[in-house]
Amino acid sequence: MKAGGVILYPTDTVWGIGCDATNEEAVKKVYEIKRRSDSKALICLVDSEARLTRYVRNVADVTWDMIELAEKPLTVIFDNATGLAPNLLAEDGSVGIRITREEFSKELCFRFQKPIVSTSANISGEPTAQTFDEISDEIKSAVDYVVRYNQRCKEKHKPSSIVKMKANGEFTIIRE
Repeated sequence: MKAGGVILYPTDTVWGIGCDATNEEAVKKVYEIKRRSDSKALICLVDSEARLTRYVRNVADVTWDMIELAEKPLTVIFDNATGLAPNLLAEDGSVGIRITREEFSKELCFRFQKPIVSTSANISGEPTAQTFDEISDEIKSAVDYVVRYNQRCKEKHKPSSIVKMKANGEFTIIRE
């Protein structure tokens, strides 16, 4: 990933296509693999609250409570992202970030020391793969590296909840 590579990896939700969230060329590759318009923003994962605050200027206090109390993975869309690839952001400059609690993706984010893109491992518009076996060969062959960890897991996972948060603490639930 440090050289701009794209990976296929397990996350705290579904399997994801990932790359360095600060590398514009790597992010472009992810859009190409998914056949997705870059006008649709991608989310990224971080390993900790400290890392999140490096890429978001104003985090409302209520956000920390929501993250801590969430019963399932929670992606928060923040305004005023900084230091991320421009093509990762929505047109309004916002970005979706999730602090992962899952063992592998958390350790990956910690060791990489930067946010990692996390978008579902499917062609845009097709159903989201729930397990590694459901990921198309097209996706598997398009990435630079496929993580071996957890490929045999048959447990079905669901996408995260999504909340759009404003700096003043007002929020909108996008997906429960």
